[in-house]
Amino acid sequence: MADAPPTPAAPAATPTVGTDGVWIVIPLYNEATVIGGVVAELLASFRHVVCVDDGSTDDSAAAAEAAGARVIRHPHNLGQGAALQTGISYARAQAGCAYVVTFDADGQHRVVDALAMIELARTEDAAIVFGSRFLDDRTKPGLAKKIVLKTAVAVTNLSTGLTLTDAHNGLRVLRVDAARAVNLKQDRMAHASEIVVQLGRSGLPWREFPVEVLYTDYSKAKGQSLLNSINILVDLIIN
Repeated sequence: MADAPPTPAAPAATPTVGTDGVWIVIPLYNEATVIGGVVAELLASFRHVVCVDDGSTDDSAAAAEAAGARVIRHPHNLGQGAALQTGISYARAQAGCAYVVTFDADGQHRVVDALAMIELARTEDAAIVFGSRFLDDRTKPGLAKKIVLKTAVAVTNLSTGLTLTDAHNGLRVLRVDAARAVNLKQDRMAHASEIVVQLGRSGLPWREFPVEVLYTDYSKAKGQSLLNSINILVDLIIN
């Protein structure tokens, strides 16, 4: 597969794009304190927001529903990969679905980036747009996290033949034909590499887009950013 063309610039303002055919998919697990705000912000720009509650033990599902999201529930915690697959399968089966956007529940992704990625997919006829926090210097992941993520990217690129700069960013835009190529079997963190492998093998045209990941006090307090990165790396080695 040919390398992606030059990287587009990050958006200066929210682009104007039609979003009726766009479905946002959010894997959700114990994010009751933030998910309402995430959903509300998305619904200002998108009609279709689907949260897959992966057996949360708090009020995440109720908070997402109250904010206006459609909620699909797993009765037990199956892992982020399983939640993502449930959401993608649901979205791509909906009449009129043109794009599926995967989006994190913890407030680290920006709606303006998702909108710009959809616009890029449409204008350049790209089936897949990967968000990358390493195409500019807005995101400050910290040295330890950056080392782990860069190592994971190198390993993933070796196995896929792609030349991504950020293979494990949860913000992705998938045209519906690309969404149909996703059939995740790795329920937990290894899905982050599995989805790249499956999309790479599809042979569909792809791009990367510079996004800003917001490492908030909330996410830092949970300690999930570095832990998730280490989990991804461990799963890469094991699998």
